[in-house]
Amino acid sequence: MKTLITNGRLIDPSQKLDAQKDLVLENGLVKEICETGSASKQKFERVIDAANSVVSPGFIDLHTHLREPGYEYKETIHSGTGSAVAGGFTSVCCMANTDPVNDNASVTDYILRKAKETGYCRVYPIGAITKGLKGEELAPVAELKKAGCVAISDDGLTVQNARLMRLALDYAKSFGLPITTHSIEANLAKNGVMNESFMSTKLGLPGSPAAAEDIIVARDIMLAELTGAHLHVGHLSTKGAVHLVEEAKKRGLKVTCEVTPHHFTLSDEAIGDYDTNCKVCPPLRSADDLAAIKAALKRGGVFDAIATDHAPHGIIDKEVEFDKAAWGMVGFETALPLALGLVSEGILSLPAMIALFTSQPAAIFALPGGSLKVGQAADVTVFNPALDWIVSRETLNSKSKNSPWLGKTLRGKVMYTLVGGELRYDAAQGLMKL
Repeated sequence: MKTLITNGRLIDPSQKLDAQKDLVLENGLVKEICETGSASKQKFERVIDAANSVVSPGFIDLHTHLREPGYEYKETIHSGTGSAVAGGFTSVCCMANTDPVNDNASVTDYILRKAKETGYCRVYPIGAITKGLKGEELAPVAELKKAGCVAISDDGLTVQNARLMRLALDYAKSFGLPITTHSIEANLAKNGVMNESFMSTKLGLPGSPAAAEDIIVARDIMLAELTGAHLHVGHLSTKGAVHLVEEAKKRGLKVTCEVTPHHFTLSDEAIGDYDTNCKVCPPLRSADDLAAIKAALKRGGVFDAIATDHAPHGIIDKEVEFDKAAWGMVGFETALPLALGLVSEGILSLPAMIALFTSQPAAIFALPGGSLKVGQAADVTVFNPALDWIVSRETLNSKSKNSPWLGKTLRGKVMYTLVGGELRYDAAQGLMKL
């Protein structure tokens, strides 16, 4: 199919392009970038009017939980990727904490097969570091790489044994895989259900100190230096971790990191009257930590990607006492408007924000995509940065609805998402039939 996307502001950080241009797609690839109106005489099966909208490479999410296999009541690959394209994501990397754990080729094969059969977007599995996520014995890294895993992680848990973590980094390096981490020192954080702060005292909830994250980030940076491996720090949330990563980069270490929209938007004060949708891991931190993250985003060079940590949970997981509630919130469909908030605050330029969703995450895990160069896959996101919409159970496409933004009005809406030139989401029609 030949598609024309016209009248939009085309922003592609991979080409340092920000101009009013038309985009021509053909046979699943980017065919041409041309002056607005110059391609109108050609014959197109589909024409998308992107007036008042930005046209960018499809978004890439390095940190998601699709829950399948094992937790299909929370999310499936079908529903999760549907939510992803509604949020503008054309590629997502899914974590290994499924049931069974993605610690062997058979589980990786299942995920890839289901994604091909029922997925709205590209799915890249992340394999486990250790068997069963138990932190005791390395998973078969070579087997996971061969099966199609793009990184390894025990996300949701932390490899507490430093010797085992060193071994994991050595193995991952030999197979060209990054390790993406979940940084919580278990003994220090034990029983903590939110950030240790004035708010935890006020609410009478046990807290997990920021130092529990900083200790593991510092340890893993040292191990990355020792091994020369690629360390990707997942969902960084503390002022101390910002400093540690920044210093590691200055020393030339192969360290990258990501930040989630909820960690650059909310502090622990958002928990308010025990809102379990604000229970995430790592927890929402203090106002000082939030300010440090925003400052790092503004000066640039610290964060390499915005990743959602999309973590769907059912009602039975969240509508319970705060200390018993599951960790996490859905994030695909609210990521764009929350990131646009950074643009309106003057923290990021629009091209810099788009780079954190596209070309930069593509580079971290060596993924295809993140660019609209001629000949690249036609993965495209079209969004209106000024359109307001209300987050509700009805507007969210995820199977789960655990979002702290329910009932809130957000600014910035995905209008169209195309994967390989195929229209997967149209704001006027919703998800397209596969």
